Amino acid sequence: MPADDKRTPAQIEAVWDEINGDAASTLHGSTVDIRGWMIPLEPSARSADYFLLAQDEPCCGGCVPRDPRRSIEVTASEPIALESGSLPLRGRLMQLIDDPAGWRYRLELARRVPEPGGSLAQPATMSRRSFLASSAAFGLAACAPGRFAGYTDAHDAHDDAQPRDDEPAQWQASAGSLTIDMHSHAGHVTVSRNLKIGANRPLTPVSASMRTGGMNVICLAIVTDTVVTHVSADRKRFEAWRTPQPGELYQLGQEEFVRAAELVEREQLVVVTNAAMLASVDPAKPSVIISAEGADFLEGQVDRVDEAYSRHRLRHLQLTHYRVNELGDIQTEAPVHGGLTDFGADVVRRCNTLGIVVDVAHGTYDLVKRAASVTTKPLVLSHTALAAHPGARSRLITADHARAIAATGGVIGVWPSSGTFRDLAGMAHGFRRMVDVVGVEHVGLGTDMLGFISPPVFRSYEQLPALGAALVSAGFSQRETELLLGGNYRRVFEASMA
Repeated sequence: MPADDKRTPAQIEAVWDEINGDAASTLHGSTVDIRGWMIPLEPSARSADYFLLAQDEPCCGGCVPRDPRRSIEVTASEPIALESGSLPLRGRLMQLIDDPAGWRYRLELARRVPEPGGSLAQPATMSRRSFLASSAAFGLAACAPGRFAGYTDAHDAHDDAQPRDDEPAQWQASAGSLTIDMHSHAGHVTVSRNLKIGANRPLTPVSASMRTGGMNVICLAIVTDTVVTHVSADRKRFEAWRTPQPGELYQLGQEEFVRAAELVEREQLVVVTNAAMLASVDPAKPSVIISAEGADFLEGQVDRVDEAYSRHRLRHLQLTHYRVNELGDIQTEAPVHGGLTDFGADVVRRCNTLGIVVDVAHGTYDLVKRAASVTTKPLVLSHTALAAHPGARSRLITADHARAIAATGGVIGVWPSSGTFRDLAGMAHGFRRMVDVVGVEHVGLGTDMLGFISPPVFRSYEQLPALGAALVSAGFSQRETELLLGGNYRRVFEASMA
């Protein structure tokens, strides 16, 4: 673009017109100017090099448009200060193909530019309504599906220090207890590849929100089927759409294990690999347990469990995810194997021998029953909720399904899906219902952080004190709340290492 660019605002707006009409494919790889409303991922940040740009002013502090054509993903060449108005950017527009979260365009190497004609860009004035809703932090609103969909709350600068009048007092864990999330995608270690250019989304911060909320340990999950699954046409679930090539999912697993290691180094996280390390976790130093959601990367080779254990420090393995794989059947697709396969049983046994927690989330009830009959260690089902009569292809489980986990000494993680619970109080009552079925020693927290299509009710670790308070309000004691928010998983992890 020439320095004396004379384009008008209408010409800049034309880029949005082409995006809205899906005609921007002709601009793939081209440098464009575009103006929009900045929606960052981290509410505490004052600048960002990875964010969403929306065509229209959000109705509240960073509300993501439901239509993916009215927003684009942005990776900036350097951090850009947050603005309270619309922002003019210049960057390379890339069309995204089969993006798992449904976004269609990315602006790469973006930077803030002068207004057409060379004058210094001045942010357009944000309405008082939107400014008050967003405040300085510009939290993401829970308004739309997609990768950015409401994973942090809009809040003002005082929210972390004191609760609002309509919220319960903030909860805090006792000294010596540990808070643990059984299932998390925080940091975006999962590969979400643009198939045209082979690019992945940048890693995002983890440790700051963990420290603020008092989350000590997260089971940091890679996902090993992302290149062969996508969001369904009705945007309600993920589904497999093609058969992987030989070696493809193994290679994907290797890439994601490397990204997890990069996140650990960048965020100065502690990787927990045994019971002694878990017992000595420093609450001031956020820690992770390396996990894999779906054992698809094994590709039928049980020796790869040993490789992941020794090379990548894997200590938590979920057998299946969103495709029926070599290990067994999944809840969201028609059964093929009748439950857990013989290979799946071999993997369970190998995990038991090595010291890897076995996670049966996404697996059918038949898979869980056979896994329970095979395992010599407690099982976990890291993220779900209880339903009396789950619908066809539902991720929820019945009481009998839950009891099969508890019978092994295991733990069921309650998740924050907004399709199941309206708010944190509802989620707390979801804990209560699960506890009524299996007992307080067999229930834990599995946030599936950054893994939902639609925004969940728990979107940031900064909400952990509010969730703890909601559990106390639901009738749990301090000790019981500590068991639910980490103590029970700690017991299973220690038993799995023995």
